[in-house]
Amino acid sequence: MANYHYKARSSSGELLEGTMEAASVDAVAGQLLANGISPLKISAVQAGSDVLGTLRNVWRARQKAEVEDLILFCRQMHTLTRAGIPLVRAFKGLEATAHKPVLARTLRAVVEDIESGRDLSAALARHPRVFPSLLVSMIQVGENSGQLDEAFQQVARYLEQDKDTRDRVKEALRYPAFVTAAIAVALAVINLLVVPAFARVFRSFGADLPLPTRILLAISKFTTTYWPLLLVGTLVGGWLLLRYLKTDSGRLLWGRYKLKLPLVGDIILRATMVRFARAFSMGYSAGVPLVQALGLTARAVDNPHVGGRIDKMRNNIERGETLTNAAGNTRLFTPLVLQMLAVGEETGAVDSTLLEVADFYEREIEYDLKKLSSAIEPILVVAMGGMVLILALGVFLPMWNLTAIAR
Repeated sequence: MANYHYKARSSSGELLEGTMEAASVDAVAGQLLANGISPLKISAVQAGSDVLGTLRNVWRARQKAEVEDLILFCRQMHTLTRAGIPLVRAFKGLEATAHKPVLARTLRAVVEDIESGRDLSAALARHPRVFPSLLVSMIQVGENSGQLDEAFQQVARYLEQDKDTRDRVKEALRYPAFVTAAIAVALAVINLLVVPAFARVFRSFGADLPLPTRILLAISKFTTTYWPLLLVGTLVGGWLLLRYLKTDSGRLLWGRYKLKLPLVGDIILRATMVRFARAFSMGYSAGVPLVQALGLTARAVDNPHVGGRIDKMRNNIERGETLTNAAGNTRLFTPLVLQMLAVGEETGAVDSTLLEVADFYEREIEYDLKKLSSAIEPILVVAMGGMVLILALGVFLPMWNLTAIAR
């Protein structure tokens, strides 16, 4: 098998370009034609002839499928299935135009599973690292109800709304994170470069130094003497922390802790409630059984702590409790969510009431994110002012004392 670079045009006239692994040029042309794509030029890729291209292909091969890729996939599948395109032909066309190798390989495997007799949902479920369980369940419901195109559209809409909420939270936290990193870099430069220069000047005075100056010099001396150990310790500590956060206990601890963070913990909690409301509403309205919908939602919220509470809620419902009582016993949901769940149970419209909860919380999150910068700025100003004050006292007090003695 060799790699071949091709240029082709789709049935709509769009120019396509990519790389395909095949046995020969004829095999590449045959696969493109089978997907409704007209090849224009096919040439073999010489191994080792393009170092940059090889490195680029290696980097692309290591890329993961992101939320944007899933949104595009669901939108395309909605259009193709609505137009009546057979699944195998649709997946082969998406495989030929996929920008990421991991997605192309996955789609190729899905085609093979479908051709061997598996249902679409079963084929997608064999790739949990690319297709989340919520997507698979929605596709299964769409297959059983004969509304596969609507299922893809609902999943795409959910992923888009979820991504928008996440992006807004990250954007609000970007500024304080940048300022905090700048303060850390400034402290490192002051301790390693600025204070040692003043220390040589102070030693030449031969006078007793005030307490703030002695503390500043001691910290600087410790930093300049042991900076290699501090650097290695920081890197190793950060690596161990990241490794721990990838474990089940680490994810659970971080999931619980980030809901209690000052200023942003409440925003993260409400964003999690939005994800719960939208995921549960989508599964419930599509006809997924209540217990199964809660199990899927527990994995969709992307927080092991919240997911564990939802699993307990599901277990309580299996024992005979009502949805509202089970949610209240978790001590996780806000009064608004509990009230809307009670109204939904009474009226038989749990899905629509949860969508109202999601819309309400999204408006609150948007308002709080606008206030977040104005709330964090005074704290950062005070921190920077304190740093400047300590530096000023440590550096200028000896000079003022010497000036007073000289007079």
